[in-house]
Amino acid sequence: MLGLAFAYTSSVVYNFVTEQKEKSRIQGMFGTYVSPELVNRMIDSGEEPRLGGDEVYMTAFFSDIQSFSVFSEKLQPTQLVELLNEYLSAMTNILTEERGTLDKYIGDAIVAFFGAPVQVKDHALRACITSQLMIQKQLELREKWTAEGDKWPDVVSKMQTRIGINTGSMVTGNMGSASRFNYTMMGDNVNLAARCESGAKAYGVYVMVTEETKVEAEKHGNDCVFRHLDKIVVMGRSKPVNVYEIVSLRAQLSPEMEKCITLFDKGLNAYFNQMWDEAIELFKQSAEFEMYKPDKAFGIKTNPSLVLLERCRLMKENPPPSDWDGVYVMTSK
Repeated sequence: MLGLAFAYTSSVVYNFVTEQKEKSRIQGMFGTYVSPELVNRMIDSGEEPRLGGDEVYMTAFFSDIQSFSVFSEKLQPTQLVELLNEYLSAMTNILTEERGTLDKYIGDAIVAFFGAPVQVKDHALRACITSQLMIQKQLELREKWTAEGDKWPDVVSKMQTRIGINTGSMVTGNMGSASRFNYTMMGDNVNLAARCESGAKAYGVYVMVTEETKVEAEKHGNDCVFRHLDKIVVMGRSKPVNVYEIVSLRAQLSPEMEKCITLFDKGLNAYFNQMWDEAIELFKQSAEFEMYKPDKAFGIKTNPSLVLLERCRLMKENPPPSDWDGVYVMTSK
């Protein structure tokens, strides 16, 4: 009886120690860039991505500070590090709270994704909400930095961030060498998310997403307000994609911006139907209600209404061919 009791106790202790080692291993692998909730779910369920990569339907997220080189010129190295650490800490906290996974930092840029290593059904919606929460938090940070007086140059109080989001099939996994690897994502849909971030600049918006992200997000809620911007072909791809701006969270949509979206949508419909005069008039009206108007101090050069207004004028003078399908080919990243 003593022998059986000893054997049973030893087995329980061994299993407990083994389980704790496994938990520690998973926490060590993912704890620094995945929310604690997701790590716990992974431990409890035993879910873990296979080495070499898994194909996953998820959402990729890219963010980048506008004109960051100006910050580097204006700030001392120690100031720059302090500013970046405060900014990245605040943004990453929002990311993990919304159950996103941090892929990496590239200077001031954040690369992340939603839906892996543990599946999150509303990954697209969470990514969209994250973009709006980050913009709101950045506004709070700008107010804080302004209140700190001469500690920061004026450019800091005008910091703006651009975000690109795309949803689709991507490969995630531990990639690298046998001695050093990183849990990351790869694929054409990842590149498209990056193009959305850089392409947002051409329209004067700060969050640009693909139609796939919009459709997937709206399956799980209507928290975000989307505005159709254009049908484009980004550099490096041949297939056109509809792109949208996330204007705001629905609960925070202003009457002015709601009117802007209504006028802009009518103008876009006229544009696609080559009704240039009608489109020009509608874009003139929507321009009056745009949230972002040209402002050199904030680095705002244009907005969607002004972009489409100018394009309509050019197309009126030089009409497109009869088989024009409304696609605009981007000539830069």
